[in-house]
Amino acid sequence: MAENLTVKTERVDDIPVLLAQAERMGLPELIDSHFVPHGNWQGTSVGWTICVWLAHILSEGDHRLNQVEDWVAQRLEALSIATGQSVRSLEWSDDRLGIVLDVLSDDKRWSAFEADLSQRLIRVYALQPGLVRLDSTTASGHWTVTEDGLFQFGHSKDHRPDLPQVKVMVAALDPMGAPLAVQVVSGERADDPLYVPAIQQVSRSLQEHGLLYVGDCKMAALDTRAFVQAQGDYYLCPLSKTQMPDEELEKLLKPVWDQEQPVSEIYRDNEDGQREKIAEGYEVTVSLTGTVDGRSVAWDERRLVVRSLTQAQATEAALRTRLDKALTELAALNERKKGKKRFTDEVEVQQAVDAVLHQRRVTGLVKVEIEEQVQERSVRAYGGRPAEVRIERDWQVTVHVDQQAVTDAVRWFGWRVYATNATAEALVLDKAVLAYREEYVIERGFGRLKGKPLSLTPMYLQSDDRATGLIRLLSLGLRLLTLVEFTVRRELSKQGEKLAGLYAGNPKRSTSRPTAEALFHAFDNITLSVITLGEQVHRHVTPLSALQTKILTLLGFSSTIYDRLCAQAPNTSCNRSDG
Repeated sequence: MAENLTVKTERVDDIPVLLAQAERMGLPELIDSHFVPHGNWQGTSVGWTICVWLAHILSEGDHRLNQVEDWVAQRLEALSIATGQSVRSLEWSDDRLGIVLDVLSDDKRWSAFEADLSQRLIRVYALQPGLVRLDSTTASGHWTVTEDGLFQFGHSKDHRPDLPQVKVMVAALDPMGAPLAVQVVSGERADDPLYVPAIQQVSRSLQEHGLLYVGDCKMAALDTRAFVQAQGDYYLCPLSKTQMPDEELEKLLKPVWDQEQPVSEIYRDNEDGQREKIAEGYEVTVSLTGTVDGRSVAWDERRLVVRSLTQAQATEAALRTRLDKALTELAALNERKKGKKRFTDEVEVQQAVDAVLHQRRVTGLVKVEIEEQVQERSVRAYGGRPAEVRIERDWQVTVHVDQQAVTDAVRWFGWRVYATNATAEALVLDKAVLAYREEYVIERGFGRLKGKPLSLTPMYLQSDDRATGLIRLLSLGLRLLTLVEFTVRRELSKQGEKLAGLYAGNPKRSTSRPTAEALFHAFDNITLSVITLGEQVHRHVTPLSALQTKILTLLGFSSTIYDRLCAQAPNTSCNRSDG
């Protein structure tokens, strides 16, 4: 009698790497120690439930709760071996995952967990905290707005003021951009009051001071700067027009324009390894006082007056383009052709001119003259109408650029004033400029959080607690991505090597700064096949390529995380070769 033959194939891809990374970060252990679910919770722990869910999110770029159960069902063998748990797909039902989000929404437990996680990551990855970046973003969606609810209308960073939103404040450790503190607040909240709580959370997590906090102009509120000074830390942020109005800025720039104040040139190495001038500036010192918890705080603040050459050039080029368009549109007012409305008086002409100048944002930069033209036109007799001479009035618009006004405008371009309480010895001018210019690091994290692979938006949850829990869950995914990327780049730098084979269609192209997304993508199409013939079970895992093995080595993992998918068991054979 023929023996029954069954073949089961599972897509493995990057799952073992993702789960191994989550385990190295201590996520299963730390989550289980801080978040205790309802007493009726059975089966896979909350920690491993979250880690498997994160593996799904990062592999599929989809956070929807109702997509996970089927995904797990198609990978039961691989997930059971990789996690060391007895995996059942029903443990990742959308109802159960909803409970997970409820658990993560506990503010007190999350704060304690986040502090322990940060301390572990710093210890495990031998990080040297020194610079923390702070910024906020918004996530918009088709939510129902309720009084005192999380979803509210507010200033939208997604350019969707018509949609309610939730706001997320993040403090990230430089240079990798790994979040240290994540705060979820209602969408109408202003950014300014969010900085101090974020800094306090970082202080509790790292338990040290002397850090440099870098943020945008909304961090420049005097109360925030005073708080940072009072607790023994440093800040670096640009001053907004509120703190540095034009008349005050002009006092700082006039000595430069009059060539009475020398400026320092600021350079950095470009991608080709060549030094290029990127900015110039100088600094002044002012004395400030503020109040923190009822006590007065006094300190000296350095004002860094800096002109970005790239920004100045780009702004001037944009102005020249707008001027050209304005001149063309103003000249068109003189055209007379069939079907075009004729102006009836000078007021209409002036209104048309003002509209062009306002739209192109060149008011005060173009001189306009409107001249009335009167001419006689003979009209011959026709039928019973006698011949006559008609007086017609028209208006001619003459324009030219006010070169002096343009010159005066251009000299403002690119200038900005930054404030810091760090001493010149601790943070010299050029280092301060370069530090702020790396602010894109946290913006890149927001791009990942809201787009691929974490895909916060669109969010389909309506519950405030579950939305909070989801954002916190995705912040763990962001930590995982940034740490993988940081680890590989650090190892490549140590070895003085580049990694090739990550770019489709260009296998020889190499990079010393691969992205986490590209690294995970390199593990696509790895499968686990389980062949059962009678009582004999044969397992086969797609053999790893040289690139995949190299990535694992850079991450500090071995091929064991894939070999164990083909683990020996009674009546089981294992094959990882092509044959």
